[in-house]
This record gives sequence, C-alpha cells and structure tokens, in this order.
Amino acid sequence: MARAIWTGVITFGLASLPVGLFTATEDHTVHFHQLQRGTADRIRSRRVNERTGREVPSEKIVKGYELAEGEYIVVEPDELDQIAPGRSQTIDITDFVDLADIEPVYFGRTYYVAPRGKEYTKVYELLRSALEESDKAGIATFVMRGKQYLTALRAEKQVLVLQTLHWADEVRDPGKELPELPSRRAGKGKELTLAIQLVDALSAPWEPGRYHDTYEEKVRELVQAKAEGHEIAVAQKAPQATNVTDLMSVLQGSLDQARGHKPDAEPRQTKKAPAPKTARKPAAKAAKRSAAHKAPPKTARNASKGRQRSTGKSDLGQLSKAELYQRATKQGIEGRSKMSHEQLVDALTRAGRRRKKSAA
Repeated sequence: MARAIWTGVITFGLASLPVGLFTATEDHTVHFHQLQRGTADRIRSRRVNERTGREVPSEKIVKGYELAEGEYIVVEPDELDQIAPGRSQTIDITDFVDLADIEPVYFGRTYYVAPRGKEYTKVYELLRSALEESDKAGIATFVMRGKQYLTALRAEKQVLVLQTLHWADEVRDPGKELPELPSRRAGKGKELTLAIQLVDALSAPWEPGRYHDTYEEKVRELVQAKAEGHEIAVAQKAPQATNVTDLMSVLQGSLDQARGHKPDAEPRQTKKAPAPKTARKPAAKAAKRSAAHKAPPKTARNASKGRQRSTGKSDLGQLSKAELYQRATKQGIEGRSKMSHEQLVDALTRAGRRRKKSAA
C-alpha cells in the first residue's frame, strides 16, 4: 500500500479534515544510461570548476545570483533555510470557484487525498459530494518540502483530488509569446459547419484505457529488436500541411471517413442544392411550419411562445451534440463540457422552461 507523502488538515469554514496526500501518477518512461560510443563505459556528470577544470566537492559549493556579467551575490544554504516557509500542516481553502473557469494551462501535478482514519470519512464524503454537485474547486495554498503551492481541490468518483496550480506570473501570454495567431475568427459558413460535424462524428466518451504511449512501446520494441539482431522498422513520415484551397474537400473527406463512408459512396450536395436545415424533422412538422408562414404575423408574445415550442425536448433531441453544446454555451449552462448528449438535452429543456415561466 502506498505511503502518504504529506499529512495535514484541510480546513473549509469552521470544519477541518485530517488527510494525507498520495502521488496519483507514476512514470513508465524507458530510461537510458549514457555510454562512450564503442565501449560499455558509463558517462557521469561531475561538478567542475570551469576555470581550473578541477572537480569541486559539494560542501564547497554555494549559490550565486548574477547581477551583471561576472558579478554575483553569494547566498549560503543556511540563509535559504532561514527564510523557507517551513512545513505547513494546513490546506486552508479560501475560495470555491467554478471548476470550468480554471484554464487547463494552470494545472500541474495531481495528488489523491485520503482521510486519515475511518472516523473522518463522513466529513470527507460530505466535502467531496458538495464539490461534485456544485462543480466547484476549492482554492488553497500549502507548503510541502520547503515550497509553497497554489492548489485546487476537486471531486472525482469516490475520491478528492488535489492539483497544484501554476502561479499567475508563471503562465505565459500566448499573444506575446507565439509568432503566429489568427487575427480574427477563421472559418465561416460551410467550412465551420463541416468542422463541427467532424468533431461531432469523432466524439466519444472519455475512456483513458483506450489510449497508450505508443512511442514508449516502440522504444521497448526497438531495444528488443536490437537485442535479438532484427531489422528496425522505419517510422512513417509526417503528413504534409493542408492547403487552404483544399480545405472544403479535406473536411468533407474526413467527415465521410469518420462516418464510415467511402469517399465516393454518396453524391455530395452542390451549392445549388444545400442540405435543408429541416432535413432531420418529420414531414408533418415541416408542413405545419410551411402553413405557419402563410398565416398572419404573430404578436411579439405569440412569436416568443412559438420559439419556445420549437426548442422542446423532442426537437433538441434531433440536434447533434456539437449543436447542443453551442446552445448550452450561449445560455451559460454550467458543467456543459462534461455532459452527454441526453444530459445537454435535459439541461436545455429545463432552461427553456425557466425562461417560459419568467416570460409569463
């Protein structure tokens, strides 16, 4: 059984919960030693004085902060120890924020949080359930191994998870750091529609077990093949960049492939005969809508009711997940990124009912 790498107390309000932190991930990377070519001699790193070329023992090494070229401020190890934050025993939650509002770039390492004793499991589950139901994360700072961390405490199934966060000044601004970014929104009309349809066609439930580190597998195969004297398979070349002028055909071909169609299995629609937006709706509803166009104009209130009826659960169920997600985004529905197709339909239906009641 794993051992806790840190023990202390989580506090939220006046409640406190004794916990331990456990490493949530492990490294499976293939590690190599450095050798001199043609020999079995190991290459090792040594601390060498760059002026004399002589090795320096660790007890004679100090830290130096360079003010100018060749000018240093020397800092002794005990001076750093004196200003170190010490060993914190508290993860004090100061704020609860929407989990979806924390940009992924801020997340660092992940730790499992466990109660330190059966008598604390009730408080532990109470906090976990509250975070799960509210889709919130508890923001706190704590000290571990002489370093202070900003963290987010969030809920997973049956367990609380603590993730370290980068401080705001550690996250780079992409607008300043990256050489090329779109100056405006790219892709409109049919291009964007095809791209959304492609995303929807390739959508799947998140199942981590489906994915494997294929590079590490190939490294192990390479080592095994060389050990057995076999030939080494050559990796495929990277695909060429898509030409912007071919974007529509590439998107359509990708969509056909994702849907399991052969590229020429079905005739593609031309600009003169675009796919009607009501293609998914039954003919009876289409006829009813056609008759509505011939009727006298509705009043503002009746028009509002018509719009509400058009977004009923049965109609929403005919939309793709991507289309539902767009509507949920416009209406500010929380937790939409984790919802399935059916959950998005239910959430949008409830939102429509609330608007209908408020309008009445």
